[in-house]
Amino acid sequence: MQKTFLGSELVQEKDKQKALKKASMPLSRRAMKVLLGVIVGLVVWNLPSSVFGIDNLTVIEQRVIALFCFATIMWITEGIPSWATSVAIIVVLLFTASDNSLCLFRLHADENPLFGTLMSSKKIMACFADPVIMLFIGGFMLAFAATKAGLDIKLAKVLLVPFGTKSENVLLGFILVTGFFSMFLSNTATAAMMLTFLTPVIKSLPSNGKGRLALALAIPVGANLGGIATPIGTPPNAIAIRFLNDPAGMGMNIGFGDWMMVMLPLTLVLLVISWLVIRIMFPFTQKRIELKIEENPTRVLKPWQEITVYVTFALTVLLWMSDKWTHVDANVVAMLPVGVFCVTRIITKYDLAEINWCILWMVAGGFALGLALQDSGLAKHLVESIPFNEWPPVLMIIGSGLICYALANFISHTATANLLIPILALAGMSAAQNLEPYGGVTTLLAGVALGSSLSMILPISTPPNALAHSTGFIEQKDMAKVGIIMGAVGLLLGYTVLVFVGKWGLL
Repeated sequence: MQKTFLGSELVQEKDKQKALKKASMPLSRRAMKVLLGVIVGLVVWNLPSSVFGIDNLTVIEQRVIALFCFATIMWITEGIPSWATSVAIIVVLLFTASDNSLCLFRLHADENPLFGTLMSSKKIMACFADPVIMLFIGGFMLAFAATKAGLDIKLAKVLLVPFGTKSENVLLGFILVTGFFSMFLSNTATAAMMLTFLTPVIKSLPSNGKGRLALALAIPVGANLGGIATPIGTPPNAIAIRFLNDPAGMGMNIGFGDWMMVMLPLTLVLLVISWLVIRIMFPFTQKRIELKIEENPTRVLKPWQEITVYVTFALTVLLWMSDKWTHVDANVVAMLPVGVFCVTRIITKYDLAEINWCILWMVAGGFALGLALQDSGLAKHLVESIPFNEWPPVLMIIGSGLICYALANFISHTATANLLIPILALAGMSAAQNLEPYGGVTTLLAGVALGSSLSMILPISTPPNALAHSTGFIEQKDMAKVGIIMGAVGLLLGYTVLVFVGKWGLL
């Protein structure tokens, strides 16, 4: 995908800078991070079970705790890439805690009543092909095809025209259009594409004014907020929905349309608020801006293929939004563009090589960790040993959102969701009755997904932030100001909406 969408050079340049930065990090420093995770994991693995204060803790459950500690340290320190940590989780579970594990890790299993239950290796490996993974692959396919057909550029031109040439309105246009694309496409790809459109506009503005800064900030803010609106907008949304819909857990059957019905209005309000905040903090000195968005003259697809993309894109989105009436869930609908685009050769084997497998594997590792918590029996023991029902429900809901918001500003949003959502799902099921007046478990888990999307204080917080900061028009302090304000407003407004819709059973 990075080779096909407009603005790919921005992403490629940023990737090179990131790779060079990691390569320049002393090997000893990286080794220390990995060693820390391994040592902590091994210590937890071999501690006496009585240390944990959990009655009848099994050997398998203790191994899951050790693996969780290792994953937490790796995801936070990035001693190894986040996606590699997720893959390591699955591999370690297969070889040490599954019914196909090495004999060394199954010694005396029949004789020890506290050894625990070995997990199904097939279920662990199935995390790589979880229906949510298929949902993301469908989203990637739509993004590839839309770019090859020029649909993204055509839509950008059409959508920006109504905002005219008044500077403040152009700013609103960039925020809303960026937010719209981020609902269905990668926020990184969206940010890169919109920054490409924006570059000549920024250069036409006075260098001594704040308009350049306002427009440059519009892109990452719009991209980060836009992802809130749909289940495929950002991985934390899909992770939260997956746990909420799990038949073995809460079985809430939240559809694509259900999520959009609540989150789309919230997203639009937040986008407009962000426009007001940026407009007030960074006023324009030039009152009018002329937009020039040029299409790529190189035709990638044939005319009939372009029409196929337009129809398939529209039909897929329509089916996603009407899943409650069609009774076809979003994960199955996501396979429609996969089938159509592959058969019609709109998507080729070279495009498949460009899929962001890192994100998919990272999400799969989080699912495997959640599976381990459930199937090992650790979930049940945690619920029994931790008095979640005695905790104030407000503390559980708001506290989890704030923790997620704080963590996601420094580490991957997906890693944050992978760490918090499995544990909070257990806590939510245990304290479901107490949480009911505040919207139930939905408020708890959807709040975590919301908190991650609102985390955009630093250039390292999200890829769109990093791309926008690399233009040189944005200082870190300005990004922090807008990020803090939108975080506070977003959490307050978001939790208000979630509590309301949760009490009325709208989500």
